[in-house]
Amino acid sequence: MADTAFDIIIIGSGPGGYVCAIRAAQLGFKTAIIERDYLGGICLNWGCIPTKALLRSAEIFHYLQHANDYGVSAGEVKYDPSAVVKRSRAVSKRLNDGVGFLMRKNKVAVIWGEAAIEAPGKITVKASKSEASKGALGPGAYQAKHIIVATGARPRVLPGLEPDKNLIWTYFEAMVPDRMPKTLLVIGSGAIGIEFASFYRTLGAEVTVVEVLPQILPAEDAEIAAFARKSFEKQGIKIFTGAKVTKLDKQADSVTATIDDGIGGTQTLTVERVISAVGVVGNIENLGLEKLGVKTERGMIVIDGACKTNVAGIYAIGDVAGPPLLAHKAEHEGVICVEAIKGLHPHPMNKLMIPGCTYCTPQIASVGLTEQAAKDKKLDIRVGRFPFVGNGKAIAMGEDQGLVKVIFDKKTGQLLGAHMVGAEVTELIQGYVIAMNLETTEEELMHTVFPHPTLSEMMKEAVLDAYGRVLNI
Repeated sequence: MADTAFDIIIIGSGPGGYVCAIRAAQLGFKTAIIERDYLGGICLNWGCIPTKALLRSAEIFHYLQHANDYGVSAGEVKYDPSAVVKRSRAVSKRLNDGVGFLMRKNKVAVIWGEAAIEAPGKITVKASKSEASKGALGPGAYQAKHIIVATGARPRVLPGLEPDKNLIWTYFEAMVPDRMPKTLLVIGSGAIGIEFASFYRTLGAEVTVVEVLPQILPAEDAEIAAFARKSFEKQGIKIFTGAKVTKLDKQADSVTATIDDGIGGTQTLTVERVISAVGVVGNIENLGLEKLGVKTERGMIVIDGACKTNVAGIYAIGDVAGPPLLAHKAEHEGVICVEAIKGLHPHPMNKLMIPGCTYCTPQIASVGLTEQAAKDKKLDIRVGRFPFVGNGKAIAMGEDQGLVKVIFDKKTGQLLGAHMVGAEVTELIQGYVIAMNLETTEEELMHTVFPHPTLSEMMKEAVLDAYGRVLNI
């Protein structure tokens, strides 16, 4: 008979769940992970990774279209939608297989099926509908002293705007289109909405974005969001802010949207497809949480700094445990959770130290307080900026449109926040994240020698600008 007793069982194998399982195994815990669909969860299979593969294809297409700008002749440039999607799915499969290898390498048992917590320490697994749910362990009763919920989240559905997988898409359908729509409406301008707007616009679609809040990318610094908006509009993306879609009328192969512009007017827009990107909601249903009295708020599980819920022996990590809904936050929470169980006293998650990245064109990346948030806290601040147009590497790359912005505490020199828009900023932001975690001051950053010619030089120049010492602009 299969062994059904474990030290730790994790429900869900997304980035948070599988990383949590690996760290638990490293710490000597007998560990199992329960998955109903695909190893790697949404991120590897339908989120972070496949979208980046799609965006990379769009980026290559864009550069080939502008090859003459670089002294290169590329001839007629076309793309094959099915091949673009096929590559994206192949990337996901490769990483999915990689997670399976990591589970075997670390001797983590994989249990296929849908889990419900019957009582602290007891889980019942029933058969899953997914064809992927095939493995040595399956439906049955399992025991574990510690149960970690890592079930992630799913697209939020608004009344009257319900996706139908045909004309009205969530990110699932947007990643595997049967054909490229010529016209597209994106509802919501967070990271998911903007990334898809960027992808489809680059491949030639007429794209309209509707955002209910006053600025696109609502979580970003207002100056960075405004810069990004101008860039998107220059590319031809139409943007409505302070507006909302109140109605969707479906025809045979199109959708007519009624848009409330927020200032008393309405207009209609007919498009071939609609993407609903209005946020996500935690997967907390059918887990037995209500029966056990596990506290939830706004569709998410409430946890403390060690990822404990209010019920002993039950923990939660990742999207299901609340914002920011980011894979790297989930991974770090998984490590914190099992290290706390082991008694290693890890530092609680500091959400201000979690970077956010949006992989549109131009890219956007940020960490810490926005300028407005710092002002709301009544902090005395210094703000520095440096434009890409002043950087030699950016000009050589043909990517001279962007901005780096930093915010310091005027009294202490503490780096409070950093915000960037432009080429490769999602790769640059980690420098500021490290600086903030090390409590680096402006003086230390100004004494650091950055390599030339690189985009990273702008990070130092922005610091210098905050203190009236900028050199190259």
